[in-house]
Amino acid sequence: MYRFNLQGRTGLADRLADACLWLVATAHIIAAVAFLSLLFSLSPASAATKCHGQNLLPRLEADDPAAYSRLIQEAKATPNGEGIFWRIEKAGTPPSYLLGTMHVTDPRVLAMPKGASDAYKAAGTVVIESDEIADEKKASAALLARPDLTMFTDGRTIPGLLGKKDSAILAAGLKARGMSLAAVSRMKPWMIASFVALPACEMARKQSGAAFLDQQLAKDAIRDGKTLKGLETLLEQISALDSLPVEPQLAGLIEVVQLGDGIEDVIETMSQLYLAGQTGMIMPMMRAAVPEGQDGEAGYADFEQRIIIDRNHRMAERAAPILDAGNAFVAVGALHLPGKEGLVELLRQEGFTVTPML
Repeated sequence: MYRFNLQGRTGLADRLADACLWLVATAHIIAAVAFLSLLFSLSPASAATKCHGQNLLPRLEADDPAAYSRLIQEAKATPNGEGIFWRIEKAGTPPSYLLGTMHVTDPRVLAMPKGASDAYKAAGTVVIESDEIADEKKASAALLARPDLTMFTDGRTIPGLLGKKDSAILAAGLKARGMSLAAVSRMKPWMIASFVALPACEMARKQSGAAFLDQQLAKDAIRDGKTLKGLETLLEQISALDSLPVEPQLAGLIEVVQLGDGIEDVIETMSQLYLAGQTGMIMPMMRAAVPEGQDGEAGYADFEQRIIIDRNHRMAERAAPILDAGNAFVAVGALHLPGKEGLVELLRQEGFTVTPML
């Protein structure tokens, strides 16, 4: 039986990082699993659709200026860590564009940066992470076709893995969100996290029909008669999540549940970094909170490798032939852009000139 000791991990940076990890990992899955809300007796219509989170970084700077300074320095050292909108060029082909997105329905994010709307309108091909998100029924069917990726099929249960103390914490946190632990006891932790890693206001907007930016772009592309392509299948994305060891999945789930309404602050912090184009700040912020010791560092490295880096390489490889034809508009999660093995750098290695526009 696996039990978690959370007593030593109550700092702002710790909780911010753990929540960010699961937001990064699960936010793009939420559109596909929205239909499952009926199982949990969720009542999104009763939740306010306006979020009230606050940016946590000013508080972190005041509480621990040295730690904040280290984050700033690491972010500055991150290749391609500034900018969410990029121009992609190769001799002999029309230019294409790359937009880093955030998988939320925040109107500030949906507005897109200057120039991006014009680039979308001019493009003949729109490329997103998974084109299946344009059709919720198709996405749901893909999930239902592989129950082994979303459910424990070997007799394990969430309460059995957590033990009484943490099961009680999880049950209380789920109840506050209109969910029953009994109803989800055999679900994989990442699946449950996909419901609790976003605040009630965001879930309410999604449940009422609001689309996040990638999904809206996909639907608009179909409406406008553009060619829509995906760089991954939904099953590939889910398999990456399912490949993570169960223990850190459970730990992340407990941390996010314990944040309660504080998850709105996490979302707002990430949103403001995104809107400022400071994508290189988010991953260092998460790394800074990895518990000291080999196990914690190895767990974070495993997460980053499977959920970010491996997928970056897959997306770059599949995007290259599309970009070779030119006149494409590519939109993927902004955290896939920065870093030595980020999408911007990998596309440069494929022979493209990639220039920040904003």
